[in-house]
Amino acid sequence: MATKQMINEFLTREFPQSKCVVEAIGERSAIVSHTVGFDELRPGGTVSGPVMMTLADVALYAAILGELGLVALAVTCNMSINFLKKPAADQDIVAHCKLVKVGRLLVMGEVMLYSRGDEQPVAQVMGTYALPPTS
Repeated sequence: MATKQMINEFLTREFPQSKCVVEAIGERSAIVSHTVGFDELRPGGTVSGPVMMTLADVALYAAILGELGLVALAVTCNMSINFLKKPAADQDIVAHCKLVKVGRLLVMGEVMLYSRGDEQPVAQVMGTYALPPTS
């Protein structure tokens, strides 16, 4: 297992370009946020899909690290997103991730994305990570 502080330090060291911040780590879960500014918006004043996919990917990774420890070589092998409504252009995006299955080789999770302060999700993401072999 890894703590919120350990995961944030790991992400800062390994992914210094990331704007994602781990807010909480729980049992098979994580809450991660991404600041929204001008660079995150696409024409029409909505948060871009790549920003939302990035946040979902980091949230899933953070939940895995929280559950299994700092597994640097865990990699995304599948992600799908359903965009549900336009996110607020002036609020951070917050991801709530729950791990659905933690196996020896694969971890599956669901991530719900929200504009901070809004109870209605803006997107739903399902993702699968491949874990490195243990021996």
